[in-house]
Amino acid sequence: MIYLDNGATTLLKPKSVSRASAYAIRHYASPGRGGYRAAMEAAEEVYNCRELAAKLFDTQPDQIAFTLNATHGLNVAIKSLIGPGDRVVVSGFEHNAVMRPLVAIGADVVIAGRRLFDPDGAVEEFSEAITPETKAVICNHVSNVFGYILPVEKIAEICKEREIPFILDASQSAGCMEISHRDLGAAFIAMPGHKGLYGPQGTGILVCGQLGKTLLEGGTGSQSELLTMPEFLPDRQEAGTHNVTGICGLAKGLEFVLAQGPVHILRHEQRLIEKAVEGLADMPYVHCYAGNSCTQAGVLSFNVEGMDCEEVGQYLAQHDIAVRAGLHCAPVAHESAGTDKTGTVRVSVGAFNSKRDIAAFLGKMKKLHR
Repeated sequence: MIYLDNGATTLLKPKSVSRASAYAIRHYASPGRGGYRAAMEAAEEVYNCRELAAKLFDTQPDQIAFTLNATHGLNVAIKSLIGPGDRVVVSGFEHNAVMRPLVAIGADVVIAGRRLFDPDGAVEEFSEAITPETKAVICNHVSNVFGYILPVEKIAEICKEREIPFILDASQSAGCMEISHRDLGAAFIAMPGHKGLYGPQGTGILVCGQLGKTLLEGGTGSQSELLTMPEFLPDRQEAGTHNVTGICGLAKGLEFVLAQGPVHILRHEQRLIEKAVEGLADMPYVHCYAGNSCTQAGVLSFNVEGMDCEEVGQYLAQHDIAVRAGLHCAPVAHESAGTDKTGTVRVSVGAFNSKRDIAAFLGKMKKLHR
């Protein structure tokens, strides 16, 4: 199978990831729950993962909280800062992991920056939309539908100047773009472990610039005499037993990203997308939503004239090429691009894809209208 659905999860991972998880499930107990070897070694491995993440995201290890996924982290971040009726400014390319919690809370959501591959316009619109009444700003770093790189550094700078909390959804950028928590000054940065960090599913990271409210309460192995959650990180955001097997795998994924370098991974992904765009441009029945190397990461959406996107996705699946078709859990992004009635076919690449994979994909696409 040629796997081009890395925007959902990176199925192809370093071999060290599965080896580390397999070792952990046989040898490690619960960290912070005992002084015996299996518990102490587990604690060491979990802290090692915190240190690796802190290095990658330019923060402190105790500001790294482990989550189930990016959705979990975003819920913590959003519900820590936003209440019913609060004004929140978001981009026009947000995932349902942001939009659904905001709607459930009853927030007053203001959308800024709806033009695709227009970072200057996005900065201007965010600047106008962020008022003194704004309780928080939330922005997707890279659109999971179109690969659009939003100007989050400039948006974060506006937030700092106006003392408005900033939440970054780094689901599609963590691991392939440089992210500095120190420079952004973000209240929270949420990301999954199973995408660009090449860890197992069921893992995630929330970089915490503040304590935040608790989404879950329970045992932490610390301050057990209290009936309230600890007032320090990361324990405050880590109720219950850790996913030690997943975290150990995630550590190996982080090691891989640090060794390769996010900039190198991004450029590799962009070259593959550029090759895909060039090939699809020769097919008059295909419409691509493409930017340039400054505005697009390793994700590409397209449609085929006269065919439903799901039909195209199924055709490729029948030829052992894995892509994703539909609305990609991001209807707001599709509304912004005018594809909310049709959806798109999405190709998303990772570090383990090659030009040969793209060539095979293009070969099948050429035969689609024959």
